[in-house]
Amino acid sequence: MYPSRFGYEAPKSIEEAIGYLTAGAGEAKILAGGQSLVPMLKLRFAAPEMLVDINSIPGLDYINIGADGSIRIGALVRHEDIERSEELKTAQPTLAAAAHLVADPIVRTRGTFVGSVCHADPQGDWAAAMTALGGHIVVQGPKGKREIAMKDFVLGPFQNALAFNEIAIEAVIPAPQGTPVGSYLKLERRVGDFATASVAVALNIQGGNVVRAGIALAGVGGRTIDATEAASVLVGKPLSEDSILAAAEAVAAAAEPRTDHRGSSDYKRQIVKTFVSRILTGIANSEQKVA
Repeated sequence: MYPSRFGYEAPKSIEEAIGYLTAGAGEAKILAGGQSLVPMLKLRFAAPEMLVDINSIPGLDYINIGADGSIRIGALVRHEDIERSEELKTAQPTLAAAAHLVADPIVRTRGTFVGSVCHADPQGDWAAAMTALGGHIVVQGPKGKREIAMKDFVLGPFQNALAFNEIAIEAVIPAPQGTPVGSYLKLERRVGDFATASVAVALNIQGGNVVRAGIALAGVGGRTIDATEAASVLVGKPLSEDSILAAAEAVAAAAEPRTDHRGSSDYKRQIVKTFVSRILTGIANSEQKVA
């Protein structure tokens, strides 16, 4: 199937792009990597009157790691840029662990980090990682810039908090309160498939104790699930068998899986529990070796 007819613009600045979006009055779409949008166009799940291609806008392809450990990722950073960044492996292990699990190598060369977050796929890897990390999205529109916390950014399946004439220009991960540790695990039937279940874990550890715990889930609900409240059982103490078990059970209870062709709801909930336990146990073992 071919897409419906649409107009095409390639602005040279963010302000110009915002102008096209405003003129489109809700019938224009941003094109960055296109790895989510183009298939939707071909299937006619989306039929915008105009595509606004932001790839000609300079200065949006940066990964900036601050002296305090905060991270800023521009709107044109590709998945493979995250995957290949040696600095991110230390600065934010959760991102590094997720990078090679995003879709397949072909998609990772073109798809963008920020675009994936904006797509708000309930099975999306980066929205889960950003949620676990307590990140936020910086957006720009006719009235200037504003910040939207990840917990408020994803509104539902394929729905985000952007106004029709706003552009997500960067993703921001705050500075860690201690040493950042974490990982990402994903169960998929084959490479590039949607997740049956995936878990993002991002902890800050200081003096042997967990001072911040973020966990988010994908593939086990109608949206990205923020399980940070369930993970709070880890805060204020070192990782132990008891705290790991309590966290795994609490996070699994926060999942909202449905039975489908990928498995039963009970099976998916068990996968979540197993993944949380596996990640936290791995972190605990690494911390013991360091100590």
